[in-house]
Amino acid sequence: MEQQYLGVLRAALAGNRRASRNGETRAIFAVQLRHDMRKGFPLLTTKQMPWKTILAELLWFIEAGRTSPIPYRLSNVRLREILGARSGDRTIWTHDSEKPGWLKRARFPGDCGRIYGAQWRNWNGKEDQIATLIDGIKKEPASRYHKVIAWQPSELEEMCLPPCHGDFQCFVHFEATGRRLLSLHMVQRSCDLFLGVPFNIASYGALLLMLAQVTETTAHELVLTLNDAHVYEAHVGPVETQLSRAPHSPPRLELEPSIRSIDDFRMEHFALRDYSCEERIRAPLL
Repeated sequence: MEQQYLGVLRAALAGNRRASRNGETRAIFAVQLRHDMRKGFPLLTTKQMPWKTILAELLWFIEAGRTSPIPYRLSNVRLREILGARSGDRTIWTHDSEKPGWLKRARFPGDCGRIYGAQWRNWNGKEDQIATLIDGIKKEPASRYHKVIAWQPSELEEMCLPPCHGDFQCFVHFEATGRRLLSLHMVQRSCDLFLGVPFNIASYGALLLMLAQVTETTAHELVLTLNDAHVYEAHVGPVETQLSRAPHSPPRLELEPSIRSIDDFRMEHFALRDYSCEERIRAPLL
């Protein structure tokens, strides 16, 4: 997938120049990335990726804010705890949780609102979409209802940032041997190609492996459709640096095989193996 991703980066540099909410961008529309999970874990190697942060965010979403002062509102404080960070450390969600406009609606310090995990686990205040997805894959694998949505129009004002990756759907492929292969397709409305998309690729790759393990299937294809795929003008230099580098072989991600419930996964249950990569490239979060 990394070569595909680099191709999208190159195309975006020559894309439509646009004035956006948070800076000038160069953008293209509706492109797709595909990766066979049996060929390795899709963590980018042309720059060093903060794997621990990516995993902590995913586990935070799955936890769904149940430990926050108000259930199902995700707390940036809890994300720091999962990361093992100190109370004063910033996280990737601090920037959005401290926006002046959002702070007027925040209900407690570190409140991020009803973002991703709250929608995944508590849609409309009652539906656990992740539990329903897992149950459906187990009981009716050929169903076309294996879909999870984070874009809840009536609750967008209760989120510090509306969802960029709005929904995903799973598909079970039946092999003649009886083995079942699980694929996942995610659709992303707004795609910061340099900073955000690399996180999303790895996060959904890990989620696919987790779902496959708890449904007793084999992780197959990870597919991402990127709608507004853009490079910020402030990121052009870092992007050109990344494009000058050659990818390494993808690493492997091993999960503790005894875990059979999506709610039981913890940081120590994941082992990233053989991750060889180029140096980190810094760029501002916009």
